[in-house]
Amino acid sequence: MRRALRILSTVLIAAGALLLADGAATLLWEEPVSSLYARIQQDRLEDELAELERSGPPLAERRVLARLPDPGRRLRFAARAALRRLHEGDPVGRLRAGAIGLDEIVVHGTGGADLRKGSGHYPGTPLPGAGGTVAIAGHRTTYGAPFRRIDDLEPRDRIELELPYGSFTYRVERTRIVAPTATWVTHRVAYDRLVLTACHPLYSASQRIVVFARLERSAPTFGS
Repeated sequence: MRRALRILSTVLIAAGALLLADGAATLLWEEPVSSLYARIQQDRLEDELAELERSGPPLAERRVLARLPDPGRRLRFAARAALRRLHEGDPVGRLRAGAIGLDEIVVHGTGGADLRKGSGHYPGTPLPGAGGTVAIAGHRTTYGAPFRRIDDLEPRDRIELELPYGSFTYRVERTRIVAPTATWVTHRVAYDRLVLTACHPLYSASQRIVVFARLERSAPTFGS
C-alpha cells in the first residue's frame, strides 16, 4: 500500500509540474501542446502551397491571363479565380512581417478548425489583388501564436503577402483596439488595404487589436 501511495504521489507531482510548465510557457510565449499541433499543420500546408506554386493556375486561366496586358487586370482576374477555388482550411499564401518575426502560411477561413492550422483569411473579404480590404485573423497565445507580437507593429513597418499568383507589400498605417463587434474594420475603403486582427489583451477575448496596413506595391506571378 505504501509503495502504491508513493507511486501515486510521484505521478501527481510530475503531473503538477507539467501543468505548471505548460502554464509558464503559455505566459512567456505560447501554449506548447497546441503549438506543436499548429507546427505540424503548417508543415503540411507548406507542402500544399509549394504544389500550388509549381502547378500554377488551370490552363483555361493561363490563356485568359496571357490576353490581359495590364498587370492590375491580371491580378484582379487571378485573385477572383483563386478565391472561387478555395475551401475552408486550404492554404492561401505566405504572410511575413519581419518586424515581429512573423512567417506563416495563411489558410482560408476563420473558424476554430481553420485557426488551429494558422492565421486565417476572412472569407467575406477579397484576396489581395482583387481590390478592397483583405482581412486576416490569428491567435496570440495558442496554436503557434502567429499574432503574439502584433501589438509591436509600428507605422511604416512592412507586411508581405505572397500568393501563388502574385506578391503584395503593405505598410502599417495604424493600430486600434476595438470591440469584438466592430465589423467595420473589414469594410472597403478608398484604397487597397490589409487588416490583421487578434484578441486583446493577451489571454482575453474582451477586445480586438486591429492593425491597418496600406498596399504599397504588387506584382503578378503569371502572365508578366
